[in-house]
Amino acid sequence: MDNQGSLRGPRFAEAQQRLARFNRRRLTPSLAAADWRQALRGDVDELLFEGAFLDAALNEVASLLDDVPGDADRFVGWFESLRTTGPGQNDPLFPWLAETASHEQMIWFLRQEIAGEAGFDDLVALSQVKMPQRAKLEMARNYWDEMGRGNPKGMHGPLLERLADHFDIHTTIEGTQPEALAVGNVLVGFACNRRYAFQSIGALGVIELTAPTRAGYVAEGLRRLGVPAKARQYFSLHAILDVRHSAAWNDEVLRPLVAEDPRRARPLAEGALLRLLCGARCFERYRAEFGLIEERHAA
Repeated sequence: MDNQGSLRGPRFAEAQQRLARFNRRRLTPSLAAADWRQALRGDVDELLFEGAFLDAALNEVASLLDDVPGDADRFVGWFESLRTTGPGQNDPLFPWLAETASHEQMIWFLRQEIAGEAGFDDLVALSQVKMPQRAKLEMARNYWDEMGRGNPKGMHGPLLERLADHFDIHTTIEGTQPEALAVGNVLVGFACNRRYAFQSIGALGVIELTAPTRAGYVAEGLRRLGVPAKARQYFSLHAILDVRHSAAWNDEVLRPLVAEDPRRARPLAEGALLRLLCGARCFERYRAEFGLIEERHAA
């Protein structure tokens, strides 16, 4: 795959657009076509391309895995420490969004974030398949919250769509920064391939762990810019709800999975660290767009 497997390679943008188009196609419900055999043969090439990218990307966090503990309690402690020590944490971008970003700058930021959103509810649904009972039950509870607990008005996906509609944001693959596309591509790749099942769970868990602070800053920036409470509900909700989700995920998903088999600790950690690294690369790119000169190393 040459350098397009890297999160910074010269063909990075081309690779992320290709993967994003593949993910859009494979996740979109469709009717059976007469030429499905030919399409399936094409999918093999895309899956091999995706696998090469994911393996190369995972190699970028390999140096951060030396101290990952196999004991369940210690692993959860290590995982929770990522809230402050993980790549991209405490990035100055978010206080700036809360306090300074203009209307146009906030729209640019939201366009990237919306384009890179892979759908947490669908990712959880894909990741929970055949997982042990205790983990599966907590993932089901998480999914039910994402689905508004049966109330269409509370579904998290439409809440984000409401914000996009407020700003009249329309996204395209070609018009999205490749760093933002990579976030979604990594998450979908993990969730759709069972060989990365535990990386997927680690990545989803670290989203719940680290999102509340960032979501709170974005919600504050939207409030400052006069966005109605109903339109900014997606971010204000996640600033609060994900705190509870994270605690439950760590105790009911991560802890029992590692207690049952300590070998799972490493792939769980890999997924978490790669998701954080992808986020950190996004923040770096966004700061460059906004002319924020403070340097920050993602890893």
